[in-house]
Amino acid sequence: MTLTPSPPMGDRARWFAGVTAPADDDLATCVACGLCLPHCPTFRVMGREDHSPRGRIAAMRTIAEGRAEVDETFGRMMDECLACRACEAACPSGVPYGRMIEAARAQVEVIRPAPAKGVRRAGLAWALPRRRVTRAMAFGLGVAQALRLDRLAPERMRASTPRVSLRELVTPLGADRGSGPVAALLVGCVMEGAFRPVHRATLEAVAGAGYRAVVPRDNGCCGALAAHYGQPDAARSMARARIRDLERADLVVVNSAGCSAHMKAYGELLHDDPAWAARAEAFSAKVRDVVEMDLRPAPPPSGPLGPVAVHDACHHLHAQGIGPELRRMLTAAGGECRELRDAGRCCGAAGLYAMLEPEMGSELRLQKARAIAETGAPVVAVANPGCAMQIRTGLHEIGADVRVAHPVELLHPSGGATGST
Repeated sequence: MTLTPSPPMGDRARWFAGVTAPADDDLATCVACGLCLPHCPTFRVMGREDHSPRGRIAAMRTIAEGRAEVDETFGRMMDECLACRACEAACPSGVPYGRMIEAARAQVEVIRPAPAKGVRRAGLAWALPRRRVTRAMAFGLGVAQALRLDRLAPERMRASTPRVSLRELVTPLGADRGSGPVAALLVGCVMEGAFRPVHRATLEAVAGAGYRAVVPRDNGCCGALAAHYGQPDAARSMARARIRDLERADLVVVNSAGCSAHMKAYGELLHDDPAWAARAEAFSAKVRDVVEMDLRPAPPPSGPLGPVAVHDACHHLHAQGIGPELRRMLTAAGGECRELRDAGRCCGAAGLYAMLEPEMGSELRLQKARAIAETGAPVVAVANPGCAMQIRTGLHEIGADVRVAHPVELLHPSGGATGST
């Protein structure tokens, strides 16, 4: 298909036709008040308007109004955004910045150099939807670690990479457990390969709370990364697949903050698909992040949890409004929650951001690691795989001996190896 400028606002518009673009109505919601600026991590580090949500929305407007085109400069502005949605949570006008930045990145993908575009498509649109491929990648990493080939990688990369247990990978997550309403677990992609102990702890906790915890065989990536990085068609395809796989359950349980936020927006993602819009809305209403469920802690094998630093993943705090729930979970396990300085600031992981924008990612990673170390807690609760890897790297870089664990592992340590992240 040949892509040409599309005229949604008359013959002036410069968005590419046939490609998702920021909606005019969404662009109109921003009144450029600037209340988002103090909450934007990239603006706080750089102090420049083009690193702020207001500046990025202004750039989108210039293209929609025909005063500019999608070019490399615009692409850099969109790429440098963390999409953490802190601005969205702070905005009094309700600007839907999350879906605007995703749509803008879909436009940028059109002009991206062919090699970079090909790598993104291979990873996000081809590999992630195929569970056999993601499992094979996990096995490859596990073998490399078992043979100590990972020692050839840079130290920082080794510190950030989770330990993949080959035994874990070949051991099924188990038969259905518990009784009551059916709660289906999203297996996902990264979580399945590198954080399987979190899945085991989740299943134990959900069954203990009065649900029949199940793991449907057909299950996999939710499509969040594809949506965030300019592959909306792949994201929609994965959303339809997950709806087919999981919609028969009473609840869909997700233990990754980024995945739960994305799946709760399936209705928005598929709103213009007549065959799927209603199913997607009904499905999204069933999605529960494990942190927001009323789960009972297992008897602690070695006494109460004690001091624990609390990291709020952006897609918990800003996208879903989850914060008190995490603290209630940790307190129920005997935890003494210790808050972080500047807790609402992104850790810099942001999906693929730390890899694609290493300088900014490193700055934010070190800020977060120092804030965690300042609490004096021996463990930090982290409910998102990207955050876990990013924070583990930062703690290693500053020499802080702090364990990184998913909160559900701390609630149910018998369900999985605590601190597997």
